[in-house]
Amino acid sequence: MEVKSIRDINELAGKKVLLRVDFNVPLKNGKVMEDYKIAQSLSTIRYLLRYKCKITIATHLGDPGGKRVKDLSTEPVAKRLGKLLGEKVIFVPEAIGGKVLKAVNGGTHPGASRHPSKEGNNQGEIIFLENLRYYKGEETNDKAFAKKLAEPFDLCINNAFAVCHREHASVAAIKKYLCVYAGLLLEDEIMNLAKAMQPSKPLVVVIGGAKISTKLPLITNFLKKADHILVGGAIANDFIKGLGYEVGKSVVGKDAAQLKRAIKIYKKAGNKKIILPLDFVVSDRLDGTHPGASRHPSREGKVEIRSVNGVKKNDYILDIGPKTIGFYAKYIKAANTLIWNGPMGLFEVDDFRHGTMAIARLIASRSTGHAFGVVGGGETIEALKKTKMIEHVDWVSTGGGAMLDFLAGQPMPGLKGLLK
Repeated sequence: MEVKSIRDINELAGKKVLLRVDFNVPLKNGKVMEDYKIAQSLSTIRYLLRYKCKITIATHLGDPGGKRVKDLSTEPVAKRLGKLLGEKVIFVPEAIGGKVLKAVNGGTHPGASRHPSKEGNNQGEIIFLENLRYYKGEETNDKAFAKKLAEPFDLCINNAFAVCHREHASVAAIKKYLCVYAGLLLEDEIMNLAKAMQPSKPLVVVIGGAKISTKLPLITNFLKKADHILVGGAIANDFIKGLGYEVGKSVVGKDAAQLKRAIKIYKKAGNKKIILPLDFVVSDRLDGTHPGASRHPSREGKVEIRSVNGVKKNDYILDIGPKTIGFYAKYIKAANTLIWNGPMGLFEVDDFRHGTMAIARLIASRSTGHAFGVVGGGETIEALKKTKMIEHVDWVSTGGGAMLDFLAGQPMPGLKGLLK
């Protein structure tokens, strides 16, 4: 698969470049809590700096709904980028309009948190724009917004794989006004995920998480390609319940049509293709005294191991059990290609992350040398980091939903025109 890459630009030196990234990172008290996505784009930024480009970075952050939400300003992200790069990063509290034009083209620009030199934006300097989703036109793929966003620039580099499955102005409509190329990270995402779609056998796909609607297209697309699909997390509950087993008070999908389709696919594929858990870690109580109670086990609840046919009506399934971990390990250890997306249980609670952590260690151990391993999704990557084995996995994707859509063969508006 060939990509229209930043490497293909013949006359890059000194160009005014709009670099669309995905720096949608967690913030707390105005500080970046986790910077993996930022670090992954450093190579592209340094590539542009090498050519003394005038770089302007744009990203979304959270879901402000087209309004200015103080806690979702990208200014802390700009500061973190500056520290990681060891370069001056100038934050402009707008994404379009006069302040941006002045910052990019030179001259004074009121409101910028750090002013460039008196001569304006010199070659090699970096400007960082305010949250794209402060503007309704971003998520509606508005052409007028895209045109204003594109106005100061010579070209656009798309390095934001995580939003390429969205028809948003900064990755889709922008192509009407600027020539767009893939950044180094986006190119690597495409090449590694494409490699996983032409796998060395056996191919084992591990799927977890809570929303079966987002995972079913991937399962469907890999029914013929994969040798085995190992299922965990809340989506395993959907299969288990659909087959007539008790799941107690556990999280299950609410879309009856999707659940019916999932069971139809399971029965057609057979239990040797789609592999379900043998046992679970359960609790009989959840704390109902605070918001989000359905996601927090009670300190007074009992934690027990139940076989798949031993779950009781008052149980909450919160993780895969030890028999399942051992069962799944046999498939993972025999794989030559591994794809993993989604935790095996309630990963955010220490008592119920053992299944996810075990799978993370198994996949990391098998990857790099033994098998080609691809992993994606926020909690999945967090689990890998906790194992301190993340560097052993061949490719860790920055896009959870985008990775799923790409592997499932779904439309990717942000990639249209970038694949030769």
